[in-house]
Amino acid sequence: MLRADMSEPQPATTRDSLAIASDRDAAGVPVHRGWAPLGSHHRWMEPFVTVLLAGGAAHGYAIVGELAQLGITNGAVDVGQVYRVLRDLEAAGLVRSSWTTGSGPARRDYQLTDAGYAALDEWAAVMKERTRLVGEFDARYLESVTAPRR
Repeated sequence: MLRADMSEPQPATTRDSLAIASDRDAAGVPVHRGWAPLGSHHRWMEPFVTVLLAGGAAHGYAIVGELAQLGITNGAVDVGQVYRVLRDLEAAGLVRSSWTTGSGPARRDYQLTDAGYAALDEWAAVMKERTRLVGEFDARYLESVTAPRR
């Protein structure tokens, strides 16, 4: 899902200093190693909101509903947290919003920008690495619980 042409070196941007993935491979594809903390607790919701918006523009409550279906929290999804993430993504230039009207009250629809798709590619690298680490943990755990205890 890479959106940018990585065949030529890209100029350094403010976004580079806020990179999500820890590195890029020779082809420019985001890669990540380890489980580095990435900022405040609501940063965990950012990749989920971003991947949901990759499916097309959506309004905040639709995003909240999809997050609830995914079961990413132990209870109800914090609506305020979702809107804070959307505001942060918009301030970073990863999302743009517009007001739509129709039947019912006006609502703000959000959609990813090109920079948002690039951030999604980086989040994918981070999540793949975390999946690998969880798999490593699980394999060692299963190995340890099936072996006689010392």
